[in-house]
Amino acid sequence: MPYRLDGLRPVLLLATLPFVAACEPPASGPAADPEPALKDVFEGAFLIGAALNPEQFYERDSLGAALVKKHFNTITPENVMKWELIHPEPDRYDFEAADRFVAFGEENGMFIVGHTLVWHNQTPRWVFEDSTGAPVSREVLRARLRDHIHTVVGRYRGRVHGWDVVNEALNEDGTLRATPWLRILGEEYLAMAFRFAHEADPDAELYYNDYGLENPAKRDGAVRLARRLMEQGVPITGIGTQGHHHLAPDVPTPEAQAATLRAFGDLGLDVMVTELDLAVLPRPRQYWGADITQRAELRNELNPYPDALPDSVQQALARRYAALFRVFLEHRDVLERVTFWGVTDGDSWLNNWPIAGRTTYPLLFDRHYRPKPAFHAVVHVADSMLSARP
Repeated sequence: MPYRLDGLRPVLLLATLPFVAACEPPASGPAADPEPALKDVFEGAFLIGAALNPEQFYERDSLGAALVKKHFNTITPENVMKWELIHPEPDRYDFEAADRFVAFGEENGMFIVGHTLVWHNQTPRWVFEDSTGAPVSREVLRARLRDHIHTVVGRYRGRVHGWDVVNEALNEDGTLRATPWLRILGEEYLAMAFRFAHEADPDAELYYNDYGLENPAKRDGAVRLARRLMEQGVPITGIGTQGHHHLAPDVPTPEAQAATLRAFGDLGLDVMVTELDLAVLPRPRQYWGADITQRAELRNELNPYPDALPDSVQQALARRYAALFRVFLEHRDVLERVTFWGVTDGDSWLNNWPIAGRTTYPLLFDRHYRPKPAFHAVVHVADSMLSARP
């Protein structure tokens, strides 16, 4: 499989690593940044990636594009390959932005991930309805699914190296979510999607992707789902756990993260962390997943850092990222890729979810394209734990 990295032998963990404070960032942006490239820091352990928006892969955001080129060796499109954008009408596909995304990855020698083929969100209503608004038949929806996957995956055959084939099909208790896909096609829709994708590109890696898989019930459901598919001979090659984590409370714990990586690794499939970020803002009590349909009202107490992140929170964020990457590196024998959902804090979807208009700080680079204390903490963990590699 292209770009696949072999895991290294486990090494003994050092004692709790000291936190490394951030250096004074350069004034001239990432081009003058003396810090090491993340892709070099983690070379031989796993790929390091980011989800990109059009500003970055069209290079209109030149500083953001420079960060991507320096630090990441794998990329995922944040939105432009989702059904509502790439196939907005029954007889119309729009490949312009997706073509540019793929070209950007090729120009920079990156492992390119397609996201996503089958999801209940960001899929037009016409996919599931006839001209009167009634649900389509099983035969019609199966044909639409096949056409979409064959057209999209087939266009990028040999160029997109892996696909998030099915996204977020599970409830929190591990049962299948009652989406239009399930209601019309039954559970077979998952196997159909993977088989159609394999027909369109036999060499592409094919993944199931979901959030909250550190929750034991949902994790067990994902394991059961993957096993059923494997027993049926379905060409699934990996599982992606999204990694939308929370600073306070610490959700999930490092122990829960480790248990998830072990459980998926034991299946013999590739394992990826696919959408990593760390929410630092308070949320209404009911918003602890990553369901993009959830919305809440903006209130001052839910946007406590409109101007800057306090140093105490910045340090806590750095420690939490360090703890997560210690777990990732402990499991580098099964972990193929860690992808951040965004490049800088200003890019993050969490500025607008579940409350629009907030100022959040969930990533390793700030709004001025500079590395944060969390960046330095992650690099320090890697330097310490990978120092014994051959």
